[in-house]
Amino acid sequence: MTEFDGPGPDQEIATPRGPAWIRVADPAGPAVSVLVVGHGAGGGVDAPDILALRDAATPSGVRVVLATQPYRVAGRKAPAPAAQLDEAWTAIVGHLGVRDRPLIVGGRSSGARVACRTATALGAAGVLCLAFPLHPPGRPEKSRAGELPDDVPTLVLNGDRDPFGVPSPGPRREVAVRPGATHDLRKDVKGTAELAVAWLRRHGWAT
Repeated sequence: MTEFDGPGPDQEIATPRGPAWIRVADPAGPAVSVLVVGHGAGGGVDAPDILALRDAATPSGVRVVLATQPYRVAGRKAPAPAAQLDEAWTAIVGHLGVRDRPLIVGGRSSGARVACRTATALGAAGVLCLAFPLHPPGRPEKSRAGELPDDVPTLVLNGDRDPFGVPSPGPRREVAVRPGATHDLRKDVKGTAELAVAWLRRHGWAT
């Protein structure tokens, strides 16, 4: 499949789990990388931290694709099971046909988990996590640290007041803790987005 080039409003993508939506924001010049971003469990791609990331990355040469999972397109708040989320996400990213430039996958909260679980299989160059939910609130023994990839460069941006916890750094994992921010990362969204773009630049994925 050829790489998707259509800017504009949400466009429908067929997946094995029903229709998904993508919204593409292109840089003014050639894109040096493609960043695909998924949403949180009960939210959408219009979350403030996702929009701030898009607005900071696009002028830096990054094509940003915001992806809405089929269950949200269908109007449901409760997320689909993990395997179904991963299957739909894999279909969305596969539709984009990114082959000639680096692919970075990411998302906020549940979307970050999906990106982490599928990054290696999708051949992603990097993973960008907004508010990775390390464990359910008050349940640190239910750690999801095993979902974080060990073989792909990863940036995790979490608030220091996040009740879902904050992952630890690893050999290929950077963790930036945002002071005063909770799980929604609404405090200083611009600063959070700038940290993300700086990380992209360090890897040569942004200008």
